[in-house]
Amino acid sequence: MTKYVFVTGGVISSLGKGIASASIAKILESRGLKVTLMKLDPYINVDPGTMNPYQHGEVYVTEDGAETDLDLGHYERFTKASMTKFNNATTGQVYNTVISRERRGDYLGKTIQVIPHITGEIKNRIKKVAEVSQADVVLIEIGGTVGDIESLPFLEAARQFKLDAGEKNVLYIHLTLVPYIKVADEIKTKPTQHSVQTLRQIGILPDILICRTEKQLSDDVKEKISLFCNVRKEAVIESPDVESIYQVPLVFKEQILDEIILSHFGLISKASNLQDWQKNVVERLLSPKKTVQVAVVGKYIGLQDAYKSIYEAITHAAISNQVKVQVNKIDSEDIEKHGPEKLLKGMDAILVPGGFGGRGIEGKIKAIGFARKNKIPFLGLCLGMQCAVMDFARGVCGLKDANSTEFKPKTKNPVISLLLEQQDVKDLGGTMRLGAYPCKVKPRTLAAKVYKQNLISERHRHRYEFNNKFRKLLESKGMVFSGIYQKKDLVEIVELKNHPYFIAVQFHPEFKSKPDAAHPLFSELIRAAAEKK
Repeated sequence: MTKYVFVTGGVISSLGKGIASASIAKILESRGLKVTLMKLDPYINVDPGTMNPYQHGEVYVTEDGAETDLDLGHYERFTKASMTKFNNATTGQVYNTVISRERRGDYLGKTIQVIPHITGEIKNRIKKVAEVSQADVVLIEIGGTVGDIESLPFLEAARQFKLDAGEKNVLYIHLTLVPYIKVADEIKTKPTQHSVQTLRQIGILPDILICRTEKQLSDDVKEKISLFCNVRKEAVIESPDVESIYQVPLVFKEQILDEIILSHFGLISKASNLQDWQKNVVERLLSPKKTVQVAVVGKYIGLQDAYKSIYEAITHAAISNQVKVQVNKIDSEDIEKHGPEKLLKGMDAILVPGGFGGRGIEGKIKAIGFARKNKIPFLGLCLGMQCAVMDFARGVCGLKDANSTEFKPKTKNPVISLLLEQQDVKDLGGTMRLGAYPCKVKPRTLAAKVYKQNLISERHRHRYEFNNKFRKLLESKGMVFSGIYQKKDLVEIVELKNHPYFIAVQFHPEFKSKPDAAHPLFSELIRAAAEKK
């Protein structure tokens, strides 16, 4: 029978439940178990697709085209599990499903209530993940903090799940904060005690506590937490601040967290082997041979999570090249104000990520022009590719007003325009070109050299595309269209000759990068940056 691990959080948000869940999955996977993960999000939005990145952070896109929480990115990066639309459920989705059934009359006139109908739908979605994945263990991360009103239906469903699946098939892990008060030189356990007390009032008794801390917990502190929270001392797990998130599985493994979980479930599995992770990921990351400077020129620079997968993909490329990458986060609006020379001078590579809306676009275009003219290695993603086309059309082809119809609907030279199938779309949620699409790579191009194959598949999230009416003109001036979605003749990859590394893609390669398998587009960008250095 499938085993279920529920991960909750207390005291404050942003403690790292996603990374903790992914790390637990990693160490269980290293024991030979098939693992998958699920994120339950309390917000009422159906998905994060229409949410501002400053509100929610990055929208992570799965192979099947679901717009999901960024924690699903951690799940895929740490494990072999493949995320789908079933691996993320929101309050909005749950209520939408239940209300739709009620409107159809599926409930035969019954009064619809949070219990059992909403909690029942939540449990059905958890069981669906187990059914589709055929996993030995399903880890379910519950978003928010214990005590939040909006999380209560998910926590109640988690409480009921033990009754449905059986006590030995369900385990509860609670992630909490154990703060260090510097002026008193003391570690305080009271926030953890109160957090666990709140959880117990809901009816969930945690089996394991993971304690986020900046100071090592003494035996006395662990014994105190164990006593007041009714958790075995060996199940009080430290999660200290570390240099890299990729050290967390090793930290958990050292405290035999995998053994504690397997013992609870009565599972016997092979011995763990994280030596490859230690050697090929952590050691390479922590012992770089040189440092390179990479500028990320974006619209949402103020929030770290807005470009989470991109920053992680850069880290993966650093691991594969065994270099330290100093990421310089530059707001594209600042480039509009001060010019690219002032802000991009001394950069070894420039990356321009995706985004929506006209704010900061001219800054992105100027940054790309600076990379093009000064032979600085460059990678453009999604909107970054569109801006690269606009820069080339303006700066090389003489189309001074070249633009996207997203920003200037009446432009005379719409080098980027709305997809044909998007022109009658009214609803914004879940209606973009989403998920994995194949791309034919042109032989003897930079893209072919990078990918080392002639047919690739990458994930998309956009409405606008390169306008094929301008293809011949741009080609005649030196732009190479090296990747095409053949079914609809859509441009997927553009590049420039006579440049150390200039390539831009309409898709999001960052979603397929892993710490032990860096995406080649990022890996080659950092290699080119190191060579320039």
